[in-house]
Amino acid sequence: MKVLSINIAAMVHEGDWTGSEGKTGIDKRSVSGPVVFAQEHVANDVIVDRQAHGGYDQAVYAYAREDADWWENEIGTSIDNGRFGENLTTLGIDVNAAVVGEQWKIGSVILEVSQPRIPCRVFAGFWQRPNLIKEFMAAGRPGTYLRIIHEGEITAGDSIKVIKVPDHGITIADIYAAKNGERSKVREIAQVKELSMKYQEWAKNLNL
Repeated sequence: MKVLSINIAAMVHEGDWTGSEGKTGIDKRSVSGPVVFAQEHVANDVIVDRQAHGGYDQAVYAYAREDADWWENEIGTSIDNGRFGENLTTLGIDVNAAVVGEQWKIGSVILEVSQPRIPCRVFAGFWQRPNLIKEFMAAGRPGTYLRIIHEGEITAGDSIKVIKVPDHGITIADIYAAKNGERSKVREIAQVKELSMKYQEWAKNLNL
């Protein structure tokens, strides 16, 4: 299990598809050398819409190369690392099966699994694929956001070591399925203390 690439915003795009701020940093490309992960941020990355992205619970976004390869076969298009807007492209770890609150040691950094990525129209606009939101939800391969628990540096090629796994068993895939209408685990999800405040409120409302 390792980090295949670290990706940061290569340029800021502007246009009608870029959301409420009129611009976006979704276009991320691989960079070389050690990269600092600190202060709820990946060094030199760009986050424009801070109402929807970034912050403690969405400091880092990870997507698996295996899932990117699945998409390549599904839509017949070559997909470079970073194309999903991810900061970390991983290899050898099922990020969707990660347990909420699970912690990864990468380089000198400790990251904590927080919540799935929910697609928006900016993502669809960047890919120039109008049905991408529906396709992404149906695919069940959301990738995961992570919190920065211990600041430090990560370099492409660093191994990913899972150092903590909560015993509640609720995964990123479970939450994503619930977001997509599957309610069988809603009661268990609502009990997960590692959920962000936003997701705690969402889960509680589902149980009303």
